[in-house]
Amino acid sequence: MDKNVKEESGPEPEFSGESSDDKRIGDAGEQEAVSANAAAPADLDGKETADAPEDAGAADSANDDVSDEGGADADVAGELAAARAEVDDLRDRLMRALAEVDNTRKRGERVRRDAEVYGGRRLAMDLLSVFDNMNRALSAVDDSQREVAGGLIEGIELTKRDLVEAFSRNGIVPVEPSVGDKFDPKQHSAVFNAPNPDVPAGCIATVLREGFVMADRLLRPAEVGVSSGSPNT
Repeated sequence: MDKNVKEESGPEPEFSGESSDDKRIGDAGEQEAVSANAAAPADLDGKETADAPEDAGAADSANDDVSDEGGADADVAGELAAARAEVDDLRDRLMRALAEVDNTRKRGERVRRDAEVYGGRRLAMDLLSVFDNMNRALSAVDDSQREVAGGLIEGIELTKRDLVEAFSRNGIVPVEPSVGDKFDPKQHSAVFNAPNPDVPAGCIATVLREGFVMADRLLRPAEVGVSSGSPNT
């Protein structure tokens, strides 16, 4: 009977070999894996959030570099403008200095030329009185005096001729107007103005003293009398 009871009870249950403790450990491992997978996106978000300030800092640094470059360009442009202004100022000073040097050179040449041409002006003015005295002496000589002192008178004439030649060599030329010539205030000096029926009004009626010019400058004007025309007009 016991044998029958044992057969009716059926086969004994099989055991998987896992204890309850092992099962709990396996469940805990699965929960940790799920928790790790759930936390992974959060870590990625945190990393992206940490990288964001670094990108912002890099952008600010780039902006600062651009600002520094802009400031440097402005400084270079200012220095270039100042250099150009200084160059223009120096060029203007140089041109003025060159012009002044050229004017000084021309002035010196003019003074030197005037000294060469007109250096004897004062001496010539003094010799004109000698010329006038010789003319007066010769104009007072008559034939009887020539018979008595012919050699002396001839010597005076030769001296006058040499003086006139010396004047000519130094550019001193006499101004010898003639009666009837038009009065020229640039070369003539009117001593008097009188009516003269034989000479038109405004023309030279008589010559009192010769004038002289030295190169293109008047040493002494010729002294003349000017006609005012016929007394009946």
